[in-house]
Amino acid sequence: MKALIIGGAGYIGSHVARHFLDNGHHVTVFDNLSTGQLVNIFSEEDFIKGDILDPAELDAAMKGGYDLIIHLAAFKAAGESMEKPEKYSVNNITGTINILNSAVKAGIQNIVFSSSAAVYGEPVYLPIDERHPTEPANYYGFTKLEIERFLGWYDKLKGLKFASLRYFNAAGYDAQGRINGLEKNPANLLPIIMEVAAGIRSKLSIYGNDYPTPDGTCIRDYIHVTDLAVAHLAAAEYLARNRQSLTVNLGTGVGISVKEMADKAREITGVDFKVEYAGRRSGDPAHLVASSAKALEILGWKAVHSSMENLLATSWNMYK
Repeated sequence: MKALIIGGAGYIGSHVARHFLDNGHHVTVFDNLSTGQLVNIFSEEDFIKGDILDPAELDAAMKGGYDLIIHLAAFKAAGESMEKPEKYSVNNITGTINILNSAVKAGIQNIVFSSSAAVYGEPVYLPIDERHPTEPANYYGFTKLEIERFLGWYDKLKGLKFASLRYFNAAGYDAQGRINGLEKNPANLLPIIMEVAAGIRSKLSIYGNDYPTPDGTCIRDYIHVTDLAVAHLAAAEYLARNRQSLTVNLGTGVGISVKEMADKAREITGVDFKVEYAGRRSGDPAHLVASSAKALEILGWKAVHSSMENLLATSWNMYK
């Protein structure tokens, strides 16, 4: 398989690229390096520096005869999206439309899209499955849901088949230490905890301790990035084999609270770092846990690397 991974120099993208390479596929990474890093480009893959906001650069890149596009080039900080919706509109929505138009022009028939559990918003029931109502609680989630709608129309009108992977909270690092770039200005819990433990930040701020959860902090479903990489390849193979679009959740079905993660991180790192509580952030649901039964049924996929211990240990191996 010949894959163009857009955003492949980033945190998740580099792990996806590594898994495709490990399984004998040809990979080209297209990335503007705004958050991705050259250190995450492997010697076995090709690299094109380009921007999804430049249709001409996308058109040129897609002339390589690719079987598949993997789209991971979105801004993803939920809190920031509530403050800067214009930034997320331009990059996530306009950028994706450019990708779809270039793909159609190049005759590329399959795309795997990095979606998000943020499309669901506040849960009506748990665990959340793919039939759950989609009412995003933040603008980031709105952009992901709109992109899924665009994908549906491009499927109907242009025959561009898609796999939309709604994942929950990506964390962890390659257990073999082959990914060398740490995330720039991370906004997610695990890398922030690691930066505090490593002395890069002075303290961990936990936003809200008055949620209706056992310890008052938000509960999330954390998925190891290696499990995500495996799912991207499984979805690509499904599209190639079946020529049928799909939307699936990727998660563990197990919730971990922010406080639980911080406490376990102290144990694994051996660092008694400072924690403080702050007010809730706008758009943060109290409890999000996934059902991935559909991914198991259709893709034969389930999370096998996503224990709390492995999430933290593989992260700490990078940061320490």
